Amino acid sequence: MKPLRFLLAAFGDPGHAFPAIALARALRARGHAVTLQTWTRWREHVEEAGVAFAAAPEYHVFPTRGRPLKPYEAVLHAARETAPLVRELAPDAIVADILTLAPALAGEVEGVPVATLIPHVDPRPAPGFPPYSLGARLPRTTAGGRLWTAAEAVTTRGLERGRDELNATRAKLGLPAIDRVHNGISDRLVLVATFPQLEYPRAWPASTHVVGPLMWELPYHDVALPDGDRAWPLVLVAPSTSQDPDQRLLRAAVDGLANEPVRVLATWNRRPPWRALRRVGANTRLVEWISYARTMPRCDAVVCHAGHGTMVRALASGCVVVAVPAAGDMNENAARLDWVGAGVRLPGRFVCPAAVRLAVARALGEPERRERARELAAWARSADPGARAAQLLEAMVAQARVRRDAGCRAPAS
Repeated sequence: MKPLRFLLAAFGDPGHAFPAIALARALRARGHAVTLQTWTRWREHVEEAGVAFAAAPEYHVFPTRGRPLKPYEAVLHAARETAPLVRELAPDAIVADILTLAPALAGEVEGVPVATLIPHVDPRPAPGFPPYSLGARLPRTTAGGRLWTAAEAVTTRGLERGRDELNATRAKLGLPAIDRVHNGISDRLVLVATFPQLEYPRAWPASTHVVGPLMWELPYHDVALPDGDRAWPLVLVAPSTSQDPDQRLLRAAVDGLANEPVRVLATWNRRPPWRALRRVGANTRLVEWISYARTMPRCDAVVCHAGHGTMVRALASGCVVVAVPAAGDMNENAARLDWVGAGVRLPGRFVCPAAVRLAVARALGEPERRERARELAAWARSADPGARAAQLLEAMVAQARVRRDAGCRAPAS
């Protein structure tokens, strides 16, 4: 295929920027010209991948006292700021992260086909599904499904308010209103970057494709493993880089596993605990930072907050996961992990040394959970999510050209 020009855009938090970097690398590997618009903090790594960098307007998704702009007001300003970039690049397509509406709107204004990248499980509802991020599992019975269906009216009102606010923004940009909720998600192509096994069964729209996790991480060297019997399982404690400021999970895990027949590698993710840990066992090594890609394949279990990137990297490495959700979509990720049977979910309110110790013992002691994690790892080895996503984008561009050319050839009425 003739090389194409793509503009990718991603909210700058790692959970959104890193999958976009992975996709950009996949498109570059297929010979396409790629520009990634994201936060300046990732510029060096974007350019090292051979991808052109464009600085994104750095607005907050939620208003604060210091940043009082309402979300859709910020989107409007950012869309107008991004329009010149779209005109300059003249991309064949734009791929916008689900939280990054401005480039999608700017692309629509300029007549460029737009795809949406969802870097986690799909948040859109389906009949009988519990509300996204609540942390409830798919009901096992028809009665349970009816209960959640009855509750949909509450969530639907919120989605309709979001639709109306975005339509008001669209009107200010000269774009028509869209009736459906989740109207910031493309109706041309949606790339869902998670394991298909983590998605509840549903009737998918023809435009939606679950391609598998798009994984990239900051480069880092190997770290020494903890001392102890090599026959003991290796447990990685990998807290969130953004949640749990008091390092409750790190403290509880290190303390709770100190005298267990496991080896413990724990990272504080460059956020040193503000006070010394109460107990660090001889079986434990504490480190500042690790490479998940280099370390997790050597592990048996991962204790984490269930951020999507950390969780899918662990599963792709064949590790059983102990998920302790802290906020946001972590609750949803932990519920999906529990549903698929590849780990153990521990509610954050129950975090203490004994609870973490019991959760790790259960995760390692139930063979079916470890086998399920190995099945997901086998799927990951056989799949190429980046290549699949790139193929779908190439097809979207080809279809858009066919429609455009057919429109040009149509006789005037």
